[in-house]
Amino acid sequence: MNSEKKKQFKAQAHLLKPVIIVGQAGLTESVLKEIEITLDTHELIKIKIRADKEHRNQICDQIITESKAELIQSIGQVIVIYRKKPEAKKIKTTGPRQR
Repeated sequence: MNSEKKKQFKAQAHLLKPVIIVGQAGLTESVLKEIEITLDTHELIKIKIRADKEHRNQICDQIITESKAELIQSIGQVIVIYRKKPEAKKIKTTGPRQR
């Protein structure tokens, strides 16, 4: 992703609130599933990670790897990630309807 696109995403993310919070339990399977669902819906999301800096960096790396998203920004406990929405599957028709 080029720097101009990242700059646009940072501007958009400025108005967002964290939609997912990684707490004491860390990055669980259910949190990863929620990240997947949210990325499929919104593409650009903020995640708050409540952990010490070293552990927070590990969690961030794991989120990026597992979700196949791109890190846009990381400030303190908040990261912003982006992943393009998957294209909707087209329904294949076989021809005109017959009655």
